[in-house]
Amino acid sequence: MEPGEDFCLFAMYDLLKSSLKICSKSVIFEPDEVNKPILKIPLKDCKRIEAVEENDGNPFKETKPACILVETKQVYLIKEGDVVAPYKYERGERNVIFQLDMPLKTEDVVQTLLQLHRASCLDKLGDQTAMIAANLQSRLARTSFDKNSFQSVTERPHMECEAEMVSPLVTNPGHVCITDHNLYFQPLNSYPDSVVQIGLHSVRRIYKRRHGLRPLGLEVFCTENDLCSDIYLKFYNTKDRDELYYYIATFLENHITEHTAESYMLQWQRGHISNYQYLLHLNNLADRSVNDLSQYPVFPWVISDYSSPQLDLLNPASFRDLSKPVGALNTERLERLLERYRDMPEPRFMYGSHYSSPGYVLFYLVRVAPEHMLCLQNGRYDHADRMFNSVGETWKNCLEGGTDFKELIPEFYGTDSSFLKNLLSLNLGRRQGGGRVGDVELPSWASEVDDFLQKMRAALESQHVSEHLHEWIDLIFGYKQRGSEAVAAHNVFHPLTYEGVIDCDSIEDPDQKIAMLTQILEFGQTPRQLFTTPHPQRITPRFHSVSSGTSLSTSPNDLSPASPSLDSFEDLTEESKTLAWSNMNKLALQSSHKIHKEVVTGIAGTLSGTSIFSTSQDSTLKMFSKEGGGLQRSISFSNMALSSCVMLPEDKTVVCSSWDNNVYFYSIAYGRRQDTLMGHDDAVSQVCWRDNQLYTASWDSTIKVWKCVAADISSNKRAHFELLAELEHESGVNTIALSPAGTLLASGTKEGSLSVWDIASCSLLHQIACHSGKIHQVAFSPDSRNILSVGEDSCLKVTDVQTGMLLSTVPAEDEQRCFCWDGNTVLSGGQSGNLLIWDLLSSKVIHKIPAHSGPVTCIWMNEQCSSVITGGEDKQIMFWKHQY
Repeated sequence: MEPGEDFCLFAMYDLLKSSLKICSKSVIFEPDEVNKPILKIPLKDCKRIEAVEENDGNPFKETKPACILVETKQVYLIKEGDVVAPYKYERGERNVIFQLDMPLKTEDVVQTLLQLHRASCLDKLGDQTAMIAANLQSRLARTSFDKNSFQSVTERPHMECEAEMVSPLVTNPGHVCITDHNLYFQPLNSYPDSVVQIGLHSVRRIYKRRHGLRPLGLEVFCTENDLCSDIYLKFYNTKDRDELYYYIATFLENHITEHTAESYMLQWQRGHISNYQYLLHLNNLADRSVNDLSQYPVFPWVISDYSSPQLDLLNPASFRDLSKPVGALNTERLERLLERYRDMPEPRFMYGSHYSSPGYVLFYLVRVAPEHMLCLQNGRYDHADRMFNSVGETWKNCLEGGTDFKELIPEFYGTDSSFLKNLLSLNLGRRQGGGRVGDVELPSWASEVDDFLQKMRAALESQHVSEHLHEWIDLIFGYKQRGSEAVAAHNVFHPLTYEGVIDCDSIEDPDQKIAMLTQILEFGQTPRQLFTTPHPQRITPRFHSVSSGTSLSTSPNDLSPASPSLDSFEDLTEESKTLAWSNMNKLALQSSHKIHKEVVTGIAGTLSGTSIFSTSQDSTLKMFSKEGGGLQRSISFSNMALSSCVMLPEDKTVVCSSWDNNVYFYSIAYGRRQDTLMGHDDAVSQVCWRDNQLYTASWDSTIKVWKCVAADISSNKRAHFELLAELEHESGVNTIALSPAGTLLASGTKEGSLSVWDIASCSLLHQIACHSGKIHQVAFSPDSRNILSVGEDSCLKVTDVQTGMLLSTVPAEDEQRCFCWDGNTVLSGGQSGNLLIWDLLSSKVIHKIPAHSGPVTCIWMNEQCSSVITGGEDKQIMFWKHQY
């Protein structure tokens, strides 16, 4: 329905002051007196529409058209007695006379009605739609945005265009204007308001939307409520939509990088947002909106037990299998569907109906949105036995019905229970057993509606669902949504539901085009695909489950995982780390020392922190006394650059890698080179050690794993370096890192490839084309779930260890060369010489510390994270300390 004009008038047959709404296919007369029925006259049923002239009998006085006569075959009576009920029909020819309170507009209104009437009488639906659209565009072209609506005379307009404001089942055409301070929408019919105004400073989020599978929509949010927006606009072309989007985006700091599926995924995976919040974010990003019933937010059924007197959320049998779509939960039904699928000609699909459609949404919401249901179903409710009568019955039908595969909507996990109660006392009919349709019948484990919603929320946030929700996301938003993975997962729907399958603009036949658009809108649409690789699992130990005391009275926003408390840490070292990272912005320079002649490439410290070792491209290893503040030793192994250094246990030996293809072992106690490992055919870029195994990375495209017993080396014995494994790469290896448990190894190459290796089997787990250029450094998070990498492409990238999926890409202003991190906060050094502190969840630099006069090349941090040392191209090492 598209309102096209709106006037205040008097109805001459009973003198009722009312509003007249002229829609694309009907005329609606809405009396101000609420007990009087709304009249709806379909234009196709009209036999005559004309202006009726006033004439007081004076032949010398000019007559003026003042009234509008509509002769019709039938009239619909809506909301008689202010009661929402099925429409009543009054059949038989009758005349309805309207008198406008603005007589001068009578002729204009009559002409509009005649044009729309001619359109409604055309045989072909495509011709009707084209004529209605032409009429609308003509009216829009003859009008423009009224700049008297500006909030201030100093406002400067940036752009103006035509658009439609979208709400459920209705689009309202008008003019959009955006200035340097406000976004305005002025409806063509001044309904429901003469102008909608949104201050740009109040905008929190904006989303591009598909509307009818076409990239024409834009939704604006001014609050943090993810469910309801402030305005949803549909434009007539993508260019206007995109120009408005990017103009508003300039007012939102880091808007594009903040609101990506990957950044939300990282927040969810690490327990910073709840399952409910994450699903709302994904729905928003996938073009789902409460203003568009064909793309309403979709939520999963998570509970499968609706018959037990008590709900046991510790029993896996209480939950639905989230790895399967609803249609595949019943194996017998699935086999019947697959038989039909195998015999079906292309394009084949497994399910004849979708899991989300306007009909399904209103099936759940009929008690709070009855007028929408009546509008969708030509003025009638569905049969009483097909209504949403019982949660348990609905679940059973979704399991056993031949055409019912629907999922749930967010309201089932919200706090407003009104959709479950017949608070409006609607007459929704009688069931076959004779009982009236009233409130929704709840499972026996729910005492009342609020208790039901609380337990549904608790189930959604439970340990079991949190461990398996990623499987459902793969089906709805992820890599199992399309292609061979969808076929294997029995997740194939009608091709018209998928974005990009049909290009409606390329269809020349107007009837076929309208039929296609109508089918798309009514059948339901698959969300936009957000992920093309397996979604990582949530890190579940970090949050409460029902067994650990989740309150059933919390709201969805309160059901976020619990933050770690100091009581949960094993020792004071963990407390020190937490304190240090939370105060990383308070790092202060203690001293700086220019002890090298070239770039500093590596730093290592003794456990006590009294002695610091550094390597440089000047080919020397330096030993510096932190307490004395002076250089103690300078050691040169060859005339080639040293690339890194690492301290072995007990602080007796330093291991250095060199561009001369060798690895050198320096004895601190004896003050001399103790051993040399000649194991590569090109420069050794980095070394690391763990559990008597030495890992050497080289530009010869290999990592070699050696048996290296620290006790033998520290006792001054001649070591036997046994080669245990050789890990081959396609290009030179520039950096490596071990996981905290020493079970995994990550490597980054000169060409930007990131690899993850299993230490026990020395097998490759993942290889990802991660950066466009050399990777400078990689490091595991403390829980070994993620890997952070920095590279020549000036990006920080977070990769999921379990799936190999790139979780987040954070662009930096300049190339970052080195870093330390705690899984969320990053301390990095880059080309500018500054130290940057990042919050990865918001993808922002939260603090900048001036440091070196050239690029920062290496960072070392002690175990407690309380002491930081940096090295740079300015040949200096700098000592940093927190100032609490």
